Amino acid sequence: MNGINTTIVSKMISPGGKWSSRIKRGKQITFSAMEDGANVSLLLYNADDTAERYNMPDTLKAQYTAYLTKGNVLLSDNGRVLASITEDSIGWHDTISGYCTRQQIDQKYGETTYQELRNDWYQNGEGNLIVELFRNGLTTSDLSPVVNLFSKVSCDDEGNTQFVQGHTKKGDKVTLRTEMDVLLVLSNTPNPLDTNKTYTTAPIEITITDAEPVKEDDVCLNHRPENRRAFENTWEYLLLSKGGIQ
Repeated sequence: MNGINTTIVSKMISPGGKWSSRIKRGKQITFSAMEDGANVSLLLYNADDTAERYNMPDTLKAQYTAYLTKGNVLLSDNGRVLASITEDSIGWHDTISGYCTRQQIDQKYGETTYQELRNDWYQNGEGNLIVELFRNGLTTSDLSPVVNLFSKVSCDDEGNTQFVQGHTKKGDKVTLRTEMDVLLVLSNTPNPLDTNKTYTTAPIEITITDAEPVKEDDVCLNHRPENRRAFENTWEYLLLSKGGIQ
């Protein structure tokens, strides 16, 4: 049996790469930036009922925030916790910019083709996410707002958005703890608001281990009263559908 700190899976997602997997509850997923300037677009679904997925408006409204960091949770549209952010060396992950499209990538960095450059052609977030959705029996209608791990996008008093270059450095990490069985879908492609003139993203290492059980003093559980209610909703769901929460 795996110990808490024993690595179950370790993967490297190269620039322009994509990945998806169903991940059981009680796992710890650590994302590590192997170079400066990382951005990973993330979709999250209930693995047993993919109609339930990450709900950006409810997540932000319930936690009185426009970005995510340690202590925050990713809420579903049923008011349950899909995953929690238990560790974070960065302090700000973008929730409002969405994913880059083929048109945006071609306009910003120039058109490329697989026939011309093979695996070095410029991938886009939308295309990557769609491929992974289809691999898991979903369609384009299942695309939804993403979390852009490692990116910072702020707004001024007039509502203008600003992408913060240099926000993430080599070695930065963020850790998610799964609170339900989830389907995780990832695209390692540039943030659509990235002001860099060249197509660049950083390789990302993903390490999955068993997580410690949620304790009464847990930072995510106690971040806000709304978080606790969402955890209670999740535990009730697990008791009724799974026969327990362990």
